[in-house]
Amino acid sequence: MATEIRGSLDGADLRVGIVVARYNEFVTSQLLEGAKAALAQHGVTETNITVVSVPGSFEVSFAAKKLSESSDVDVVICLGAVIRGETDHYEHIARATAEGVREVGLSTGKPTVFGILTTENAQQALDRAGGKSGNHGHGAAVTAIEMANLCRSLNNESA
Repeated sequence: MATEIRGSLDGADLRVGIVVARYNEFVTSQLLEGAKAALAQHGVTETNITVVSVPGSFEVSFAAKKLSESSDVDVVICLGAVIRGETDHYEHIARATAEGVREVGLSTGKPTVFGILTTENAQQALDRAGGKSGNHGHGAAVTAIEMANLCRSLNNESA
């Protein structure tokens, strides 16, 4: 029979970093509140949460890497909102942000969760930040808890 390793949703002893973009703050502030609510629901204490604010989504991965390297966090949640405009700026920022967040996790060995919305318009972003489509920040936090615990389990398996 195959061995299955899965991360739990118990956040009681986890240390969580959150990097949140201020650009499109009418959306990102709601993502942040959703993430904090999920962390609290799963037992992460407020004293074990570090929130880092950056100007925009492009800067999220840089701060996430610094946070992963310089502090004692188990996982980093990256929150932002890239909303399509009339230029191709959206394409560049969305791609660079996704690649940057992925690279942080791979280079630091700590789970890094992509909670950055990439939407066609502001209404779609609001729908995913607590509106009719739920709160993507909440979902990102739940994923972070599971991935941090999975990482611990995998580290214990290899020890």
